[in-house]
Amino acid sequence: MSEPFVFRPRHGDAPEVGDPAFADVDVAFGALAEHVRDRMVTDIFVNGADGLFVDRGDGAERIAGWRASEREVRDLAVALVAAGGRHLDDQSPCVDVRLDSGIRVHAVLAPVSVTGTALSVRVPRVLGADLAALAATGTFDEAQQAWLERLVRERANVLITGGTGTGKTTLLSALLSEVGDHERIVTIEDVAELRPRHPHHVSLEARQANLEGAGSITLAMLVRESLRMRPDRLVVGECRGEEVRELLTALNTGHDGGAGTLHASGIADVPARMEALGALAGMDATALARQVVSAFTIVLHLERGRDGRRRIARAGRFVLAGDRLAMEEVLPW
Repeated sequence: MSEPFVFRPRHGDAPEVGDPAFADVDVAFGALAEHVRDRMVTDIFVNGADGLFVDRGDGAERIAGWRASEREVRDLAVALVAAGGRHLDDQSPCVDVRLDSGIRVHAVLAPVSVTGTALSVRVPRVLGADLAALAATGTFDEAQQAWLERLVRERANVLITGGTGTGKTTLLSALLSEVGDHERIVTIEDVAELRPRHPHHVSLEARQANLEGAGSITLAMLVRESLRMRPDRLVVGECRGEEVRELLTALNTGHDGGAGTLHASGIADVPARMEALGALAGMDATALARQVVSAFTIVLHLERGRDGRRRIARAGRFVLAGDRLAMEEVLPW
């Protein structure tokens, strides 16, 4: 084997090695462990043998003095995916997993990744956050916090939108932490990340097919199954395909207090993104528009500023413009 990973020494405010939140870091991540344990790092990127980059809130920066072979990067990727209970090989070259610590790992093998095996690691820094904790980080102010708490009490159906890394999952988890202890929360995710502080939370996770191509469990299937579990709050961690049809049906048939997240670069883009998902589910634009308007109470759009802070930047509600879906911005707080 070639010379092992070499890293420039890191200094700064890192958590203790024995921190229970990252108990598996040293074993699973090996040479990447020091960056996972760095409190400032939220994302780590390994681009084959070409470079290691970390994001401390100001965008990705290259780590000088890094070198590794393609075999070493591939072995690390395979080991991390296996630690998350999935398999990464030439038959399944693109895999997304969540480790027990809540760390999310996405891996793409060569030659699908042309420059070599690519690793993307998302490190949660607000574990089990509630609304008070997010308010302290500047995600919203006191008036907005009070309004968010009211949305939960009034069982509003909430759609949280934003780009990658804007804090959609973190905010959703915090909202669910405000749900009364007597309610049953069922969350459905491709990779389970939601960890609300709640005593009655059931987490369902999609499953990839096995080596024979059988056994796949999709989000759409899980949404249908969840309706038989008597959820008081039904949540889809991220709408990205045909499962939007089942979610809309559920929210329109008495399952109030539900929620979901959606990737969108701006709040004005959300109707088009919903129409695209509806098309994947075989819904025409008119049918989708009527379903969406009656399903969701409010849309919260998050953005990440140049200072690295995630904030609620816009709020809106779905409206009909003729027979098409449109967005009307509101300032409810």
